[in-house]
Amino acid sequence: MRISFIGSGNVATHLALAFYGCGHVVEQVWSRNIDHANLLAARVEAQPVSDLGKLLGNADAYILAIPDDALFELAGDLRLGNALLLHTSGATPIEVLKHCSTRYGVLWAPQSFVRDAAMDYSELPFCIEGSDPKAEEEIAALAGTVSSHIYRTSLGQRQYLHLAAVFVNNFTNGLYAVAQQVCREQDVPFEILYPIIQTTARKAQWGDVRYQLTGPAVRNDRKTIDAHRRLLAHDKQMLEVYDLMTELVQKIKHG
Repeated sequence: MRISFIGSGNVATHLALAFYGCGHVVEQVWSRNIDHANLLAARVEAQPVSDLGKLLGNADAYILAIPDDALFELAGDLRLGNALLLHTSGATPIEVLKHCSTRYGVLWAPQSFVRDAAMDYSELPFCIEGSDPKAEEEIAALAGTVSSHIYRTSLGQRQYLHLAAVFVNNFTNGLYAVAQQVCREQDVPFEILYPIIQTTARKAQWGDVRYQLTGPAVRNDRKTIDAHRRLLAHDKQMLEVYDLMTELVQKIKHG
């Protein structure tokens, strides 16, 4: 299939590499910044463009891999006839594309993409939705050339998955940053915690996460909890986070 990418950031880069690596032809890469378009286009043998008017009409599919806030603006400028047009947002309705093409939908991978980090694309989960059953079948077939993990999801399901992804990724990284700062302030290597980080991530895949909860909150170990709170007494915000997380864990574990 001939695919053009509208966007050249982290998501566009990985999806372009994934489809290119599976034998698809990447026709064009668009970005407002031609230098950014050049960088990605060179990696997938595509034509870089910075003018939407120069997008060729001969691609079979166009993938809009741009930030959500730019999606509505850019969609208003696109008219692609009958080409398959997809956005990659987990939180945006497919209807944003209804005036751009007669065939449209969503191809969203709930993943945190880092531009130059290697990735096994065959393990990517793709959440898809189509404007009609035929379009959805086309999207499933396209995604299936990269990965076998294809999920047909409604807007509501996708939005809740996006929310869940924020908890497991963004918020978790925030807590990692706090832990790293604690270690830095006490002059101890954060790498000491790498094994427990890896074990915790693996355990989350073993089934009901409620049964994997451990620690002083689960045991209601007030002596340890109070000791931790004293260590955080100088930082009101972190103390509030600790108290909220302790309460949350206890509520989840014990109902």
